[in-house]
Amino acid sequence: MLSVRDLTVRFGDTVAVADVDLDVGAGEVVCVLGPSGCGKSTLLRTIAGLERPAAGEVVLDGRDLAGVRPDQRGLGMMFQDGALFPHRDVAGNVAFGLRMRGWDRADVTARVHEVLALVGLRGFGGREVSTLSGGEQQRVALARALAPEPNLLMLDEPLGSLDRGLRDRLIGELRELFDRLGSTVLYVTHDQDEALALADRVVVMRAGRVVQAAPPDELWRRPADAFVARFLGQTNLVAAHIEDDRAVTVLGDVPARGHRDGDVAVLFLPDALRLTRDGHRGVVTARRFAGDHVVVTVELAAGPQLEVACWGGDAPAVGSDVAVTVDPDATWVVDP
Repeated sequence: MLSVRDLTVRFGDTVAVADVDLDVGAGEVVCVLGPSGCGKSTLLRTIAGLERPAAGEVVLDGRDLAGVRPDQRGLGMMFQDGALFPHRDVAGNVAFGLRMRGWDRADVTARVHEVLALVGLRGFGGREVSTLSGGEQQRVALARALAPEPNLLMLDEPLGSLDRGLRDRLIGELRELFDRLGSTVLYVTHDQDEALALADRVVVMRAGRVVQAAPPDELWRRPADAFVARFLGQTNLVAAHIEDDRAVTVLGDVPARGHRDGDVAVLFLPDALRLTRDGHRGVVTARRFAGDHVVVTVELAAGPQLEVACWGGDAPAVGSDVAVTVDPDATWVVDP
């Protein structure tokens, strides 16, 4: 479907995107994830034809898009602010792209009704966009992007301006809609939970480059390096040294096959740590309510500070003496 090869984008002396390779298969939802300024939105805009690359190629369905105008690329775009026309009603906004493509009036009307129903806005066609909630406005923007039946739907931080509860609800609705339509989607976000919940595959960027591309579960349990682990919210990283296929840490040795001898970091996944009667001694320095469990921060006598999830409402108070046991098989060795 989409193939990006060796794509580089410069703004003066600044390299915003550097030698990026990216593939999106037909019917696949790919999320590009990274911190602000990493180049993810520039990548999307370049694929859309809104920025000119300094090098590389973008191919969609076997067609090289070099020199092709944005409106002739067969893409649907949705931005964070929705970019709705305030002087048009909901139907007028959704119909805009169809009229620009020369659809006749009857087909436009039928398609507008169809996509508004798809996004849960049946009967909203005559509403003024200024009267809609933030979530409803984003649904209108999505309907407008879907209306021309694009080969590739591209969304740039579409939920970034919404409150957490609404964003969580729309994430589930978007994934269900993509599955139902069989849409091919390239989705840009800085929100880890959003990417992991939506994507078939997540592409992590840093400083204009792709650091790792993997399915969500693999990305979470097998991050490429400490940057990816921390960006995903994995905090339990402990310094280690490789010796004879083992990573030696102050919490004991863990498997490290395939790594050269030298300094690394060991990621202790959430299910690697438990509070028990016996183990590595420490003191609880903080506790954080996380909905269905409590996360406690334990400063170990051996040095590291670790976060441990406590389930069942039985979390020790700050200042409590505790012991932490480690499951060495629930660890992953990364580049520090």
